[in-house]
Amino acid sequence: MLNTFILSLNPKVSYLPENDKIVLQFRDRKLTFKQPTIGFRLALNSLKVGKGVTKKELINLVQQEDGICGLFTFNSYLQKLISLGWIYHSIDSLTTAIPLAEDYEFLMPTIDWQKTSFTLSRFAYLHQVNGQMILESPLSKAQVLLHSGHSLAIIAKLAQPQTYTSLLQEFSTLNEAKIKLFLNLLVATQTVNDSSESQLEDTLAQWDFHDLLFHSRSRKGRHNQPTGATYRFQGKIQPLPAVKSSISSKIIKLYQPNIKRLKTKDISLTEALETRRSIRNYAQIPINAKEIGEFLYRTARVKQIIKSKQGEYTSRPYPSGGGLYELELYPLIHNCQGINSGFYHYDPLAHQLCLLSELNQDTEKMLKDAWLASGKHNQPQILISIAARFTRLSWKYESIAYSLILKHVGVLYQTMYLVATAMNLAPCALGSGNADLFTKVAATNYYAESSVGEFILGSNPIVK
Repeated sequence: MLNTFILSLNPKVSYLPENDKIVLQFRDRKLTFKQPTIGFRLALNSLKVGKGVTKKELINLVQQEDGICGLFTFNSYLQKLISLGWIYHSIDSLTTAIPLAEDYEFLMPTIDWQKTSFTLSRFAYLHQVNGQMILESPLSKAQVLLHSGHSLAIIAKLAQPQTYTSLLQEFSTLNEAKIKLFLNLLVATQTVNDSSESQLEDTLAQWDFHDLLFHSRSRKGRHNQPTGATYRFQGKIQPLPAVKSSISSKIIKLYQPNIKRLKTKDISLTEALETRRSIRNYAQIPINAKEIGEFLYRTARVKQIIKSKQGEYTSRPYPSGGGLYELELYPLIHNCQGINSGFYHYDPLAHQLCLLSELNQDTEKMLKDAWLASGKHNQPQILISIAARFTRLSWKYESIAYSLILKHVGVLYQTMYLVATAMNLAPCALGSGNADLFTKVAATNYYAESSVGEFILGSNPIVK
């Protein structure tokens, strides 16, 4: 068994043998094999029970009971199980390749063992899960479970290019065939590159590690985690309230515009879309309290609170997944007629600003960062930090929570742009910000609530 992979059926696949059929099921996928032969039953039992079996042993078992015709049928069934991601490939005491998705392929690479060098993929990462060391990559539809110190040591060595010969010399106590199998498995699961690999090189070079990992883990296809509204913490942790409570006694009530009147006097949606643009320069007379009040009312106020068995939901001017509205607005007022400079939190239910701090060294740093991010134009009159109460979403949604947050930032940006355009203000969304600096100024926990977007606003130098 040292010279080939050991195959086994995913232990989470239910195996229901009956007199005239066998049913295999994993999650929402079910396979029914009618009138299974004796050899097929024995082969499935070998895959399901014990430490696994080699493909050669399976072939001998099926051929002995079912003959050559039965073997052809079994091979097609086995390939179907592999493509569904239901078959594990293992190397005794070293590693196991665990498929994460359907449309899975485990293709043995063709390797010139005298010339090929091997290097750990820059997208590969090692982490602990339930006491086991797992090697994964967003390039792969499998994770590699590392069973021993030897396998971990080989992975560490592959941080630098290695040949089969150099690894053989380094790990002389290991069986030569095991090292070859291990390298085959790592290349097949795309956690290790071999020197002959050049496909998509230019495309992959333009991906950052964290971006590709985030993309692959927040979309279906390359992971086996539950996705969507699973309510995994229901009954375990209380959900956050729909609206964050006031965190300051220093309150500024804001102007509320007449929405019915605005419906008759506003520019059209088409005009707002066509004339929308980022404006980073401001008029000499700064934005005023009435304008910021109208802007926040039209973009982010709570219109309605809805109560349900799963907690509270709200309705606001922009869309949000599940009506959860995890985003919080923190205007940093630098220059505004009628409102003193300072760092505020916007209460969307009471439509008011809550003063958190006066301008200080840290808020000046936030303004400078925004000025740099906007191309060193005018100092922002108002910097709105958009923060997320992360568990507001992750309490309900699994795998997609953070990707939803970024989508919500995008639709809020667009809402802000369109409202600012209709009001003839100067809007500009920013592409980066300092989340640690934000948590210091806002006195929030980085992992519970920190900034995920920034938007600057001021008076438009062009009078319409």
